[in-house]
This record gives sequence, structure tokens and C-alpha cells, in this order.
Amino acid sequence: MLNSSLKQFSTLLAAKKISSAELTGEFLKRSQALNPGYNAFITINEETSLNQARAADMIIASGGARPLTGIPIAQKDIFCTKGWLTTCGSKMLSNFISPYDAAVVERFNAAGAVNIGKTNMDEFAMGSSNETSYYGPVRNPWDTTAVPGGSSGGSACAVAARMAPAATGTDTGGSIRQPAALCGISGIKPTYGLVSRYGMVAFASSLDQGGPMAKSAEDLALMLNVMAGFDTRDSTSLQREAEDYVRELEKPLAGLRIGLPKEYFVKEINDDVARAVEAAIAEYRKLGAKTVEVSLPNTKLSVPVYYVLAPAEASSNLSRFDGVRYGYRAPKYIDLDDMYRKSRAQAFGAEVKRRILIGTYVLSHGYYDAYYIQAQKLRRLIALDFAEAFKQCDIIMGPTSPTVAFDLGEKSSDPVQMYLSDAYTISVNLAGLPGMSIPVGFGDKNRPVGLHIVGNYFTEAQMLNVAHQYQRVTDWHMQMPAGSQE
Repeated sequence: MLNSSLKQFSTLLAAKKISSAELTGEFLKRSQALNPGYNAFITINEETSLNQARAADMIIASGGARPLTGIPIAQKDIFCTKGWLTTCGSKMLSNFISPYDAAVVERFNAAGAVNIGKTNMDEFAMGSSNETSYYGPVRNPWDTTAVPGGSSGGSACAVAARMAPAATGTDTGGSIRQPAALCGISGIKPTYGLVSRYGMVAFASSLDQGGPMAKSAEDLALMLNVMAGFDTRDSTSLQREAEDYVRELEKPLAGLRIGLPKEYFVKEINDDVARAVEAAIAEYRKLGAKTVEVSLPNTKLSVPVYYVLAPAEASSNLSRFDGVRYGYRAPKYIDLDDMYRKSRAQAFGAEVKRRILIGTYVLSHGYYDAYYIQAQKLRRLIALDFAEAFKQCDIIMGPTSPTVAFDLGEKSSDPVQMYLSDAYTISVNLAGLPGMSIPVGFGDKNRPVGLHIVGNYFTEAQMLNVAHQYQRVTDWHMQMPAGSQE
């Protein structure tokens, strides 16, 4: 049963072959048994989850069920959740019980889904390995000596280990797609503005976007049907007609033009990753797609541009954490300024401090024009590269990560090497485009490899179709880590 799809779970619930309370209970038992080894969850509240499940059973009995009613979903601990501890993986919010629900949580509640727990993450979503969390690193279920990727590493681990059927994540520079690749699951970052950011604790407001993480593209489509939608409380939310993201899943791929950027297939990509990605592209050719070479010449600038813009926005967003209104406050201080300094020094981790310092520097007088304004200009050029490429193709493909999951601690002392883990994903956030990762095999040490699929604005349904057709003829997405099997 663990490998069932969301659609299959929905069918079982509708047929009364299992109740939501029983299903939720099974996943809770599994999560509590596996979490000490994986550290995927920060908070599990069995009583609250089971109460939600019993309420879902009543909805199902009344005939008012929707596709996700009664199905347990894990929430990344960056989404404010009423009555739940919401920490963002930080000591700063280690005592914060949210008084309200994020828009994403509201939408899952309205759909009748069950919150099975809050997943571990890099502190304030800053990291590519899930090692910056105040609650300790998440371990990759395929190899517990490896990282799961970040910042949504807890969500990726929970889905890969079948501790939850699906989970939410957020993506600022690859934080859904990179952990999805490293943990062998599927994940999609929608077009910027498609999913409301209300109640999603901000890191970099012009880049952050929530999205689903699940076993398959079909599951992602069902989740995106719930998550996407206009929200007046979010000034960046896009007002568009509602879409059914399941509608194109069965469409044949004959005539699909796949763009292969020459900048993606270079010496920086490891051979084991390249082999798996090339085999996946060969499978797409068998399915009727054709490939064309495209160019994204400014891709190489993505990492430096991102690490000017994202810290700049972070330094502003994180200024609200001052020990006054909520969160951690230093136990001893002399005056207000001293309280600010000590509260922030004691509660923020090293990576968060590093990015705040960088962001404050690039926004300071004398450096704003030299760094921040120049980075914004280059961001525009990166977006224009994609616009030109999409004149020649429908979809862009390449590796999600240049390597498979690296070992815990391997890059902790070298921030630049850590930042380069997102070299293929960052440009998509800078351009505001949708991107997704699906599993396409295994590389070194039998660790998963992900294929990166990038679409034009608002082409999520097409991307999900492209992924689903591949998953119909392969079974990489059905593979389970040995230590997580029933």
C-alpha cells in the first residue's frame, strides 16, 4: 500500500476499503518509527492529525469528498500552520506556535487533506543540503551517510521513505527540485506567483515559490490543483483562471521539441549523472519527441547573480526577527540595542548570518549600484535567454544537479561549493519560470539522479504531461530505499 498513488488512495477511501483515520494512523506509525533515523520531521502531532482524519471520514461518508480528502500530506515547516509549531528550522522560531494558517495550508484543509506533520528544512530555507537546520541534518533514505538536498530536504526524505504520500516544499533557487533529484522523487516549482506566498515565511520574496513534492507527476498534478490559485493577501499572486493540471497527462509526446542547452552538458556535470540524463532523453526520443540544441549563454552568471539578490532580500525580510514581537529573545541584555544584537546572534545559525551580512553589504551605500543593480540587469538577460530558447523548443531538459547526493559534511566548510549544487536550477527562479525534477536512474553509490524539466510561463500542465509519459514507461519513481521497504 505504501507505493500507492494519491489517486489510488482516493479510490480506496471512496470505496470504504480503508478509512482516513486508518490510513493516517499507518503513516503516523511509520513516520514515528523511521524519523529517529532520518530526522525528516520536526513536529508530529498524532492527536491533531487523527482528528483531521476523522473529520475527513465524515466528509467522505456524506458524499462531499474531493480528490485529496482524507489523504495525509506533510507540510514543510516554513508554512505557518495554526496551532502547530512553525520553526523554519531555526532556533529563532523554536517557540513559535502559529496563530493562523498559510494560504497553502488553508487550501489543503479546504480540500479535506490531513496534515501529518511539519518537515525539517535548512534554516529559513537557506541551504542546499539540509545541514543548516537547528534541529540537525536530515539523512537521505537511500544512504544515510548522504545529504537529502535542501532546503526542502525533510519533505523529500519523507516522500522517498514513504513516511508521507506527498509533501509541500518551497523553492527559492532549487529547493524543491534539487532535493527531489537527490532523494529520487518528483517535485515541481510552479511559475512565480501561481501559488500564494501568504503565510509562507519569506526568504527572498521575488524568488520564493511553494510547490508540491510527491512520488509521481500524476500526484504533483493533483496537488497543484489544490495549491494554485489567486490570493488577494499576496501582492505577487497572479489572477488567472483556474486550471486542471491533470487534463493533459495522457497526451502523446509525438512532435514535442526538447531543447538541450549546450551549457548544461559540460565538464561540471559528473559522468554518472550525465549517463542517466542522456538515457532519459533517449527514452523521450522513443516516445516521439525530437531534440534540438539551444543556448542559454548567461547561465554561468546565475549563481553569482542569485547570491547577490537572494541575500539582499533576505537581509530585509529577516530584520523582523528582533526578539520583540515573537520568536527567541536573549535571556540577558542591557538595553534594547543589546537585546536586538544578542537575540539575533544567539538564534540565527552561521549560514543565515552569512547571507544577512552579504545582503546588507550589497545594499549599502556605495555598493548598491555596483552589485544589486548590476545583478538585476543580469537577471533580465537570463530571462531573455530562456525567451529566445523557447522560440526553438517546447521544453528544456538537463540535469537537476551536477552530482548525486554528496556525503554529510562534505561541503559544509566550503560555502561556494555548496552554492554550486544549485547551478542548474537557480536560473529558473531568476526568470520566474516553472521547473521540475523527476527521477531517471541511479549514479555513484546507487544514489538517485534527477532530470530537470523547464517550461515556459504557465505550461505546468504540459510539463506534467511530459513527465507522466516518461513515468508510464519507466519505474524509477516506484523505487523505494531498502531501509524503507515494508
